[in-house]
Amino acid sequence: MEDREIVDLYWQRSDQAISETDKKYGRYCHTIAYNICGAREDAEECVNDAYLRAWNRMPPERPSALRVFFGRITRNLALDRVKARNTIKRGEGQAPLALEELEECVAGGTSPEQALEEKELEALIGRFVASLPQTERRVFVLRYFYLAPISEIALSLRFSSGKVKSMLFRSRGKLRTALEKEGLL
Repeated sequence: MEDREIVDLYWQRSDQAISETDKKYGRYCHTIAYNICGAREDAEECVNDAYLRAWNRMPPERPSALRVFFGRITRNLALDRVKARNTIKRGEGQAPLALEELEECVAGGTSPEQALEEKELEALIGRFVASLPQTERRVFVLRYFYLAPISEIALSLRFSSGKVKSMLFRSRGKLRTALEKEGLL
């Protein structure tokens, strides 16, 4: 079923919307949640919560790219779950570890004065990732968006773990340089 048809089912408040979403994107969402949470039960809860959140957001929203829409919702729910548990043991430590790796490039903050800077930072990181060569971009996104373990990235791309670590190190260096150049670091 096409994304447009699935969105129409949500707008019609049809229960079939959830089952069609699960058929098309369930495995994808489960992978994202599992990479972050590290437990099947937590991943399943995040995916189910993502379906509920989508149900509540459509209407009025009409997303054009459901894969991205569900990926983002699932990722945010999984990150929230890890934060709520406040432990490094969950997810084999991948979420805290990956975020710690990026910490040297991106400082966190929650004050209202930083809202504009965060938007600029988000746009710069988007441009930065788009400018990376395809393989380097894939490694960066797998690690820092999907929070995949380095060993899993290496296996899926048929690289050594050392090569993946090296690519990530160089990418973070390039990101740091770009942030400094824009005055955001």
